[in-house]
Amino acid sequence: MTTVRIPAGWPATEEQARAVQDELRERVVTDEAGPPPRTGHVTGVDVAYDDERDVVAAAAVVLDAADLTVVAEATAVGTVWFPYVPGLLAFREIPTVLAALEALSCPPGLVVCDGYGLAHPRRFGLASHLGVLTGLPTIGVAKNPFTFTYDDPGAPRGSVSPLRADAEEVGRALRTREGVKPVFVSVGHRVTLDSACAHTLALTPEYRLPETTRRADALCRRALREATA
Repeated sequence: MTTVRIPAGWPATEEQARAVQDELRERVVTDEAGPPPRTGHVTGVDVAYDDERDVVAAAAVVLDAADLTVVAEATAVGTVWFPYVPGLLAFREIPTVLAALEALSCPPGLVVCDGYGLAHPRRFGLASHLGVLTGLPTIGVAKNPFTFTYDDPGAPRGSVSPLRADAEEVGRALRTREGVKPVFVSVGHRVTLDSACAHTLALTPEYRLPETTRRADALCRRALREATA
């Protein structure tokens, strides 16, 4: 487990954080297809908090994209010091997530975030932020639609409907299990929306949420328990 220090120059105020978002958002790439589904590595990242102690634990779990077996995993623990501000959550999480990714023993390939990419009020959620900082292809797969609207997709697995901010499509509601609530997929960086949805379906052979998210969630919770025991 890696212990994280906040990088020098990391934003300390809402104004500074929004300025960073404005600058980095211009670097997001949305016209690359990204790696084909079921090839290479795919990595899930997730975080868990202990709000009483201001501790955050991050996990990165690398899977073989073909059979979803675990190839490598790493965790990192840090201090939460940026305030809770809707739309700026990445500034609480990214230093620790980056440390977990850097501690991996192999290349992560595509990174799947438990959250949002372009489906974000400022069109720069965690998946986009992480992708720009690392140069890795990233997608966001969220459990809820945030502030955006959508029509319920058809019942069969693989059905989709646009996730919209007014007339703009910022992602898709994707049915990963028949008759079960959809997940909400958005582009992070260097992946198209079609490819992001295809990856999400490849990562959900049995459950609503991607195997990447399920495994990273379990690992970061365990790391948090160990760090705060």
